[in-house]
Amino acid sequence: MVKLNGKNVYLATLERKDCKKLWDDFEYDFEAMTEPLNIGHSIEKADKWFDEIQDVQMNKHIRLGVFLSDGTVIGDVALQDIDWRNRSCTIGLGISKIKDRCKGYGTEAVKLILEYGFNNIGLERISANTLEQNKATQRVLKKLGFTLEGTERKAVYFAGKKWDRLNYAILREEFKIR
Repeated sequence: MVKLNGKNVYLATLERKDCKKLWDDFEYDFEAMTEPLNIGHSIEKADKWFDEIQDVQMNKHIRLGVFLSDGTVIGDVALQDIDWRNRSCTIGLGISKIKDRCKGYGTEAVKLILEYGFNNIGLERISANTLEQNKATQRVLKKLGFTLEGTERKAVYFAGKKWDRLNYAILREEFKIR
């Protein structure tokens, strides 16, 4: 089992019960809409999500749970679509409850998985995409040294509007400076 320790959170392997808790705990923030609202997914879908994670773990993705020091799972973070030949991937993060967002947990989780990706499995480039209205994610990416590489203008239709998709990336040598 992988466990990456930080100051306020640690990352560890997600178990089936953790996926169910994240699924059950998820709160949609209508004040800061950052992703499409999925309506009608039953808790059984969490079992399918867990199975999907296990099918591609350490091959195509590396997805870990974000846990508080007391062992409470509050989210997940992933290195996704790993291209082993080109040593690159994208990163994703989700924190389930609104009360746990914007407290630094996501920043710490992303930093831990970046360290793992660059220092343990030899990645050279990690990219991230976010919508223009997702200011919290943009702050995290900038804080950790990601560079805005481009904007896909009006690329995503969401919440009745077309939004720009922002493309960020960080290279191994840029991360080592931090």
